[in-house]
Amino acid sequence: MSNLAGCYYNGNGTEKNLAKAFHWYQKAVEKDYINAMGYLAHCYYYGNGTEKNLEKAFHWYQKAAENGSENAILAIAAGYYNGKEIEKNLEKAFYWYQKAAENGNLHAIYGLAICYHNGEGTKKNLEKAFHWCQKAAENGNKIAMFNLAGCYYNGNGTEKNLAKAFHWYQKAAENIILMQWVI
Repeated sequence: MSNLAGCYYNGNGTEKNLAKAFHWYQKAVEKDYINAMGYLAHCYYYGNGTEKNLEKAFHWYQKAAENGSENAILAIAAGYYNGKEIEKNLEKAFYWYQKAAENGNLHAIYGLAICYHNGEGTKKNLEKAFHWCQKAAENGNKIAMFNLAGCYYNGNGTEKNLAKAFHWYQKAAENIILMQWVI
């Protein structure tokens, strides 16, 4: 059912039809198919094949996240962090970022760095911010590369090291042209 929905959603082998995709995602959710929960949430979030409904989107992201869906976990974390779809709750955002980071999600790993750096949802801890920023940078997160360089340059959460700062500024420059300072 979920695969059929995906075919309708993307127009694979048939004409694209978001209403039919939504219908089949609903059917798959009735059978407790976890990935379909995330796709159904996505449909509600963007109004694909149904009326846009952020409350229902969050409900299905939450259900999918509770069942281990990687994308849904990150969506829940970002939702709580940004406070657009739901009421902002930095403690819950931190919790869900941690859960996604444990599964190796690079966006969540960097999200943890930001939370620790700013003291959002947890106690401010520059050493932990550095740790998570370093992990994200080493795994290819371009913004983390830039901010890791800043950590080394300023000695935030680590010993000041201008050679390492130069290295990470150079890596960041190879990947991005303009970047605003985040950490």
